[in-house]
Amino acid sequence: MANTSSRTLRLLSLLQTHRHWSGTDLADRLGVSERTLRRDVDRLRELGYPVHASRGTDGGYQLAPGAILPPLLLDDEEGVALAVGMGDATQSGIAGIEDAAVRALTKVVQVLPPRLRARVNALRAMTISPAAAGPVVPAEVLTVIAQACRDEERLRFRYTARGGPDTDREVEPHRLVPLGGRWYLVAYDLTRHDWRSFRLDRLTDPRSAGTSFRPRPLPADDAAQFVRSSTGGHAGHVVQALVHASAEHVRRVVGRWGTIEAIDGDRCRLTMVSTTLDWPTQALGIIGAEFEVLGPPEFVDHLREWGSRFLLAAQHQRPQPASPKEHTNPVPQTRPKKAAGACGEPRDIDGPLPTWLPR
Repeated sequence: MANTSSRTLRLLSLLQTHRHWSGTDLADRLGVSERTLRRDVDRLRELGYPVHASRGTDGGYQLAPGAILPPLLLDDEEGVALAVGMGDATQSGIAGIEDAAVRALTKVVQVLPPRLRARVNALRAMTISPAAAGPVVPAEVLTVIAQACRDEERLRFRYTARGGPDTDREVEPHRLVPLGGRWYLVAYDLTRHDWRSFRLDRLTDPRSAGTSFRPRPLPADDAAQFVRSSTGGHAGHVVQALVHASAEHVRRVVGRWGTIEAIDGDRCRLTMVSTTLDWPTQALGIIGAEFEVLGPPEFVDHLREWGSRFLLAAQHQRPQPASPKEHTNPVPQTRPKKAAGACGEPRDIDGPLPTWLPR
């Protein structure tokens, strides 16, 4: 039998991996009697971990959010920093880290007191990450859904469909999928009796229905493919560009919001799926490298429109007054070139056009 200290840590780990444990299951996992289990639970409570116990046929133990962070683990600032960091890591684009980051974020948010959860959400809402240009999803929404997927428990929430009214849904959650700058939940809808993908930014008040289910076979190779096929009718645009930068550099900037195929050490093909053309425009601008548009044609027009607005703003910027010495050698004036404006009208633009602006 393990010593008391190591067994207590093992008990804490088990409580953090599942929403609810029966006393019998916990005792069996630890290899102790239920009486010893109760003593170990009391030790966790003395350390500040809020372990709730319930009686009856559905009774058991559950680790609940506390009034304060448990002592000897993290202070407030470290707890907020860890939760925000794990939230960013779920969108990092580093192969194999996303699932682990979601599991870690689930454990951290589960024990954060409400005041720290508010700080985490405020930081995520006010911080723009190059790999997360889509709608910001509250940390508790992501973790409640992740827990339901992990524990195979039915989920209830309020959903606003595109162009439709708010409806109450009960589903059997399968997987969370980040795609095209947004988060999706793939689940079996018990009202529609079919598989659906739900955008998390249109989903509110997710909560466990308290009922477990047996997983159904997904009608696709994986959850990401299901989301692509289910949103294909209204996803809008598949943007492709040949970027003059290494695949590693582009992957660090774009993350999982795009598919990167290396061509050689200095070039790669970037594919992005988005409901609007604004997100691919921002992503390509943030990369900081020259690129060529491979498609679609309307993306070229969109870049021209954006570029015209930026160049016009630069043209209207008043120059700083020159010092007397600077007037002794005036710079020769160049003849302004013409560029199309947002509505097709020509505008005067000083100097050569940027190399990234489509002509």
